[in-house]
Amino acid sequence: MVDVARKRATYAEYMAFAETSEIKHEYIDGEIVAMSGGTIVHGRLIGQLTGLVRDALKGRACVVLPAEVRVRIRAADRATYPDLHVVCAAVEADPDDPHAVVNPTVIAEVLSESTADSDRGDKFAAYRRLRSLREYVLVSQHERRIDLYRRDGRRWVLEEFGPGEKLLLESIEVELAVDEVYADALGAIVPARQPP
Repeated sequence: MVDVARKRATYAEYMAFAETSEIKHEYIDGEIVAMSGGTIVHGRLIGQLTGLVRDALKGRACVVLPAEVRVRIRAADRATYPDLHVVCAAVEADPDDPHAVVNPTVIAEVLSESTADSDRGDKFAAYRRLRSLREYVLVSQHERRIDLYRRDGRRWVLEEFGPGEKLLLESIEVELAVDEVYADALGAIVPARQPP
């Protein structure tokens, strides 16, 4: 067992730790970092986005993978659990980690207070080192807004989408309406009533 307070761990130690841990941890350049829990809104957005993308890809040679599946970024010495990722080829596992995908085409993250800076900063910098990655999607929890970063040669181009707009994930030929991503049959979240 790895002492998570220790400064450095090998990737093999991280994998052994991840096998027995009840919560998910990322691996960031030798550090094992616990992931924070998600909110109800976060979970509902992931569920809605997953359903829309899965339905749009039905019958095609692509697979939609949930947050339980790791992505390994060897070039950045990092392993993470994106909220959603899509592979449109044969799924390739890391040679040293059979539970980690190395070739996502699209990655999506639902932004939260605790992860937004990393999702836009160091995590995105690591994801950009994946040669297979073509598009990176950031979904806001606080407003109807989706940011789409698309690889254009060596550059990444940002497009922003809001209410009433549609975005096209060109790499997988999937169009998403912002309003559908945020549509929710359950409506607003209302706290449960406390018993008297």
